Order: sequence, then structure tokens, then C-alpha cells
Amino acid sequence: MNYFELFSFTPSFDIDTALLAERYHVLQRAAHPDKFANASEQDKRIAVQRTAQINDGFATLKHPISRAEHILSLHGIDLSHESTTVKDTQFLMQQMEWRESLEEIAHSEDPDAHIAELYDSFTGYDKQQKQRLHELLLVCGESELIESADLIRKLKFMAKLQLELERAEDALLD
Repeated sequence: MNYFELFSFTPSFDIDTALLAERYHVLQRAAHPDKFANASEQDKRIAVQRTAQINDGFATLKHPISRAEHILSLHGIDLSHESTTVKDTQFLMQQMEWRESLEEIAHSEDPDAHIAELYDSFTGYDKQQKQRLHELLLVCGESELIESADLIRKLKFMAKLQLELERAEDALLD
């Protein structure tokens, strides 16, 4: 299913998420199963399926990483069940440094400053990679799609690191 078509968007990494939300609500109202309470069982089933597609599409297009993954899937590259790892040595070294830094938070003299520094580092990297992903997905040639897949893997890792940082921050507050 092409979620961009479902929501009447041209496939693009950058979409208007406010407009996406508006279109989501319009589609939800039109397909809501309650509107089909007196319909045939088949029509009820179709309404439920349609609602599920709308919900899945909204969730996919709402987030940049899943949106980029969807673009790749439309080009025949499915990252959802893969186990390929990042081979970028520089990134792997940076990843190790970030992990060590996360572990040091609890022992830091100024954990708040340490956390803020990590947030800044993560945010800067994330912004840089998403900008590059945007550029690659404008072209969508074979090499750009391969590089995009690698960037998505990195961004997924960064999302996990971000969650770990949030947990570390929460642990300090408790």
C-alpha cells in the first residue's frame, strides 16, 4: 500500500505534517466503522480494514524515519525485517563513544550538563543525517537509495540512543 497516495501526497521525505493530520481526520471520519453499523458484514470488515490502513499510513508518514523507510519500500528496498548492520567505521566509533558517555552519566559531577551535552550531540547528528537523507531521497537513484538505507539504519540507532538518554535522565530524577 502506498500511504502517500492514500493521503494524496507526492512521495517525499518532507511533507506538511499538519496537512497530514487534517487528511487523516477526514479519512477517519469517512471510513470509521461506526458509520457502517447497519451495513453488511463485508462492508463492516472493509471499513475496519480501511481504518487500519489509515491508522498505519498516518503512523508511518508522521515520523521522518518510517516515512523514509516507506519511500525506500516503494522502490523495492524493505528495511523492516532486515538484520544488516552499519559498516561505517567512523559511525561505529562514535557510537561507542556515545554509549560510554551514557554510562558515565550516573558518575558525572554534573549529570545535568552531561545529559545536555549528549542531547546536543544527538540532535546535531540527527539533524545532519536527516538533511542528507532529504537530499538523497530527492534523487532516488540506485546509489542514493542504498545510501539512504544506511542513513536510516544510523537514524534508527540514534533513536534508540535517544530513548536510553531519556531513561538515564528519568533515573536521575527518581
